[in-house]
Amino acid sequence: MVLLKKSLKVFTLLLSVALAAALCGTALSQWSPWTKGLMEDLPNVFPPGLKTLWNSHTLIETQKLQNLLEEVTHLRAEISSLKEFTQMALESCVKTDWALKSSGATIDTQRTSQTYDCKDSCLCRILRFFWTASPPDTILQPNVFPGNCWAFKGHQGQVVIRLPARVYLTAITVQHITKEVSPSGTVISAPKDIAVFGVDADREEETLLGMFTYNVEEDPMQTFPLKNMLLPRAFSHVKLLVKSNWGNPWYTCIYRVKVHGKMENQKGSTKGPDK
Repeated sequence: MVLLKKSLKVFTLLLSVALAAALCGTALSQWSPWTKGLMEDLPNVFPPGLKTLWNSHTLIETQKLQNLLEEVTHLRAEISSLKEFTQMALESCVKTDWALKSSGATIDTQRTSQTYDCKDSCLCRILRFFWTASPPDTILQPNVFPGNCWAFKGHQGQVVIRLPARVYLTAITVQHITKEVSPSGTVISAPKDIAVFGVDADREEETLLGMFTYNVEEDPMQTFPLKNMLLPRAFSHVKLLVKSNWGNPWYTCIYRVKVHGKMENQKGSTKGPDK
């Protein structure tokens, strides 16, 4: 018992020296020759049983730490492999656009928001003599220039695209114009928060494939990977649900939407609609 008390006193003293060394910004082993002597003598003052218990506990904790580091390394490798697979799959499919009007894609008007009618605005009524609103299938055509977009009322709306075939969806691209070419000098009518659904025409079932934010400060053409890349399932329709825009209280404009993936019966072939 006396030896145990002595051991605890020495350990307490050594701990105090360690804390003082930490506060002074020096290493414990460099504190003084006296401290170094305490470190060397510490194992000798422990009773044999306590010394064995101390060494055993240290060994177990060291082994646990080593196992944890190995698990972290393995997890990092798996994440890296998954990222590489996702990037390769995205790059292989993003070239194909299944939302082209010239390739057979159409708009399901029954499930698409109405086109914005600006008759409530005096200025807009005047401009209607020179300009007419673009229909929803404008987003299925590659001609992107200021004003050539489909607009719906408010900041929330949706469009359902009927694809020319059943497709395993991998990504979706949304395009707007930049501030530099915008007649108003702003792009507040651009969509912001968007959700994408795969839709089965027969069962009217919708499957959420992804939610993302279109950033007007980044490239005007932005591509977003979908969950369907990991859980392959072919769909005949795609629903784009816009939940908000960048501040326009009257309407939201969509210039271009591209749908990427592989056709259901496409086995190893990379052929698809033209860009």
